[in-house]
Amino acid sequence: MRILSLEIKKISRQSLTLMEVCGTHTMNIARYGIRSLLPENVQIISGPGCPVCVTSVSDLQMAINLAKEPDVIIATFGDMLKVPVQGGDTLQNYKNVKIVYSPLDALQIAQDNFPSKKEVVLLGIGFETTIPLIAATIKCAYEQTITNFSVLSMHKIIPPALDVVLSARDNKINGLILPGHVSVITGSAYFNFLKKYQTSGVIAGFAALEIMESIYLLVRFLNEGRVEIANNYQRVVSAEGNLQANLLMNEVFQISDANWRGIGIIPNSGMEIVEKYASFDTKKRFSHAILHSEQKIEEAPGCLCGGILMGKFNPNECGHFAKRCTPATPIGPCMVSSEGTCAAYYKYSLLK
Repeated sequence: MRILSLEIKKISRQSLTLMEVCGTHTMNIARYGIRSLLPENVQIISGPGCPVCVTSVSDLQMAINLAKEPDVIIATFGDMLKVPVQGGDTLQNYKNVKIVYSPLDALQIAQDNFPSKKEVVLLGIGFETTIPLIAATIKCAYEQTITNFSVLSMHKIIPPALDVVLSARDNKINGLILPGHVSVITGSAYFNFLKKYQTSGVIAGFAALEIMESIYLLVRFLNEGRVEIANNYQRVVSAEGNLQANLLMNEVFQISDANWRGIGIIPNSGMEIVEKYASFDTKKRFSHAILHSEQKIEEAPGCLCGGILMGKFNPNECGHFAKRCTPATPIGPCMVSSEGTCAAYYKYSLLK
């Protein structure tokens, strides 16, 4: 680590802004104190890589509306429980919300509750890493003719969000630390589109040394004026990715528009369930009146989560950070999620 730190300082000749777009990288960069090992002219900012954080308020409100239904059981990963909507309501306020550790856990809950006719709704969040797992669960439910199970798909894919970030007029990002988990599924070639923005990227592993190596490669490419998409996680990431997972994902899901928290609707950035499996699509099983509240859905006043996800702000620039907004009393999702930028800054005291 020390040698890489010295090498980065040696070759760094210009001010550089690097964005990491994976929530695990967000937390590990903070945990390992990687920012302190870099020269002052190399800055690392966070991007839209936390699936809980990019879940829109309106989608979260849909989940809460379903949780109010007496014959519905919500199955969700734990990070979603404490994310508040306007007024402070959260999923943890409802007794029929169950934490699952695998999508198949939700299917088991549906089977266990079949005699009572309770509907089990799995909250489908996550990027390309998670979507094949949800697809496999839906296919399993289809093959077993389980009729009281559905998925509220809030899934998103990474490239369209990066298009929005990199095409912004005020974009100052020079290079990207690319997500390792996503790349295992998609393959490294998935990110070749970044070259049209003259932006280099390095797919990174998650150990401190792997992250530092990836930063070194980025700094070297940028200082040499090279536009490269490099795979620094070759022990698990191939050029083509996991072909079986991609086939499964494309069998059950199709591209759709999606609403990203703090960003808005990004065309072709989401995944919706195809017609063959429509009976497992929560949005088609429940009426519009149940899913959609009549109240206007707004962000909490003063919350900068949207700007933080776009790389425009650091958490300490938010007036709520570490004051009104803490892990115990969160205002925005970036403080709730275990992969959130605000949570990382708070936990590791990155206040400068």
